[in-house]
Amino acid sequence: MTLAVVRSLGSARQFGSAQDYDDFEQELVDQYALASAATGVTDDHVASERSVIFEFVKFLGRHVWTTAPKDADRFLAHQRKDLGRARSTVQSKAWTLARFFDFLVVRYQGDIHALTGHVVEQPIDEFNRPTKAEYAGAVRVPRGDGEVDLLFSRWREALPEARKFLPAARDYLAASLWRRVGLRIGETVLLDIRDWRPDLGEHGKLHVRFGKGSMGRGPKTRLVPAINDVDALLDWWLVDVRHQFGDDWSDPDAPLLPSERRDRHSGRPMRAGDDALRSGLADAVDRWLPDWQGRLTPHVLRHFCASSLYARGLDLKAIQELLGHEWLSTTTRYVHVHDDHIENAWATANYRVAERLTGNGK
Repeated sequence: MTLAVVRSLGSARQFGSAQDYDDFEQELVDQYALASAATGVTDDHVASERSVIFEFVKFLGRHVWTTAPKDADRFLAHQRKDLGRARSTVQSKAWTLARFFDFLVVRYQGDIHALTGHVVEQPIDEFNRPTKAEYAGAVRVPRGDGEVDLLFSRWREALPEARKFLPAARDYLAASLWRRVGLRIGETVLLDIRDWRPDLGEHGKLHVRFGKGSMGRGPKTRLVPAINDVDALLDWWLVDVRHQFGDDWSDPDAPLLPSERRDRHSGRPMRAGDDALRSGLADAVDRWLPDWQGRLTPHVLRHFCASSLYARGLDLKAIQELLGHEWLSTTTRYVHVHDDHIENAWATANYRVAERLTGNGK
C-alpha cells in the first residue's frame, strides 16, 4: 500500500469552500495512517484502519471533528443490530476509532479548532467501549488437575495401540504443550525442530518465533521455558518418535510437528495443520473425558494452564511472560479460581504462620 502525500497541517491557511474542508479531513486520515506506519504496523493493518474510519465518516454524514459520543453509540449499535457484525468485528472497529480520535486530540486539536472552530472529543468512552470479544462469554476450565490428568494419562497409555501411532503421538504432544506451558495452537503448528533449545536454562526452552503480535505489528517472539515436564516430553518425541515420520528429523528447519502427507517435490513430511491437531484433541476428549465433549478446546487448555500454574504458586507476572501476553490484565482473565480458593489460601497462610510461631518452619 502506498500512503498519500500529505501537506503540513501547521501551515497557515483559510478555508474558502466545502472542498477545502473535505481535503483537510482527508489529510487528517492520511496523517494518522502515516503515524501508524511509523510504528511498524503492516500495510494491510493501516489500510484496514483507514477503511473503518471512512466507513464511520460516511455513516456520520458530517466531518469527523464534529463527532460526539452519541454518534459512536449509533454507529456501534448499527454495526451490531442492523448489520449483524460479530462482537469481535464491532470491538475492532471501536478500538480503531478510539485510536484515531486519540491521535486527533493529541496531535491536531489546536489546528482543528483554529480552522473549524470545533473542539475534538473522544467519542469512544467507558460507556460505549465494547468489552473484549474473546471474553464475552465465560470460559470454563476443568476443576483442579484431576480430570485433565485422567485424560492425558489414558491418552498416553493408549498410544501404543493407536490405529495410527504417529499422528496420535503428535496430537498428544501438541495438546501437552497447550496444557503444560499454554502455547497457542498457531504457535505450536509453526514450531521447527531447531526451536527446541535444550541448552538454554535449567529445563531448556522453546523458541516461539510466531507468537501473536498486536495491531498488525507482525509475529512476537519469546522463549518459553520447558517447565512442567515439557522437557521430558520433547526428549521422548525427538528421540523415540519424530524420526519415524521421515528422514528430515535431523534438519533443523523441518517442522517439529509433521503431517503424514508428503511434499510432492521433496518427498518430505509437510507441516501438520491446526485442524488436525484440534481433531486429535477432540477425539481424545470424546473418548476419555466425555463430560467435556465439545468444550475442552486448545484455547481452554491454555486457560487451564494459566489457572493450574497459578494454583501451584506461580505469580501472575511469570504466567504473563509464559503465555506471551502484552498486558497483565489479559493474564488475569486467563486465571480461573474456584469457590474454595479463598478458604484454601486462608488455611495455607494460617498454617505457615503457625509453623513460624512453633519454630517448625525453620
